[in-house]
Amino acid sequence: MAENTKREVDLVEENESDAVIAKKMKKDTKSDQGNDKSVSANPLFGFKTTTVLRESAREKNMFIHGKLNDQEAVIIMEKTPIREDTLLELFNCSRLKLEMSNDIYRTYQLQPPAHLNEIKTTVVCPATEKHVKKYLLQETYLVEESGDDYRSITLPYIQSQSFSVQWVYNILEKKAEAERIVFEDPDQAVGFVLLPDFKWDQKQLDDLYLIAIVHRRDIKSLRDLTVQHLPLLNNIRKKAEENILNKYGVAASKLRVYLHYQPSYYHLHVHFTALSFEAPGSGVERAHLLSDVIQNLELDSQYYHSRSLTFPLRSGDGLLSKFKEAGKL
Repeated sequence: MAENTKREVDLVEENESDAVIAKKMKKDTKSDQGNDKSVSANPLFGFKTTTVLRESAREKNMFIHGKLNDQEAVIIMEKTPIREDTLLELFNCSRLKLEMSNDIYRTYQLQPPAHLNEIKTTVVCPATEKHVKKYLLQETYLVEESGDDYRSITLPYIQSQSFSVQWVYNILEKKAEAERIVFEDPDQAVGFVLLPDFKWDQKQLDDLYLIAIVHRRDIKSLRDLTVQHLPLLNNIRKKAEENILNKYGVAASKLRVYLHYQPSYYHLHVHFTALSFEAPGSGVERAHLLSDVIQNLELDSQYYHSRSLTFPLRSGDGLLSKFKEAGKL
């Protein structure tokens, strides 16, 4: 039969009325793109690849190290999710190449319209050696850190490094990303800004991901929290959950709310992700539920001052070397 041979299939022919709708949608999308002033010349032109740091067929992403305009750069490329609101156009305006047909089963290579085949691309430039190591695939070790270990090993290491959080201050001061802020409590003691994480493209709720960044600049991580910070933590939980419900229709019971330890940057922030989304770093070895943090501090005002905490470190991490030198691994 003809369907058993390799061939291209245009789905538009299968349903003329749907095709009319789809063509109109496609035309409208192109018109919108033509009016989009954010579209500019290709900023990646001339990028020279040095090495692929990491790639995942399952997560459909790739991390590439190279040179951009003679500066070290890291490019992160990730296929965007399929969205329900694009299905009609996807089915009616794509071309399909038949690969296999066996009884009721058929496999195709689907070629969607260009604007439905996007790759989310993040550029870090100029990138430092720390950025390169951050995205490099490395062996991972689990470290158990006591309160004394934190003060004698981790804290001195943090203080000796140039972990810049200027980009965080730019957000808090509205010098950057001001248009992305979805809520702000300006109180300098218990206030915060809430904005989408870059891992979320804001086009579907299944992978909802927002970050609450506190205005206070004297709290580096979970280790600094004491009972005096309970008003701040309770305020973040209450107001962020209310605003996520009002703006996105996602109830608190559908959210995973947590802090990382070790954090990726040393300025207190709280993660809000959809419960259905297995966000990077949401595993038990790194994520601490905000509700548990609050209860622990209510029971013991100095809980995170003395409690041993376990977290993963990769082989190239300088902190791992410090723990090895101290005989802790």
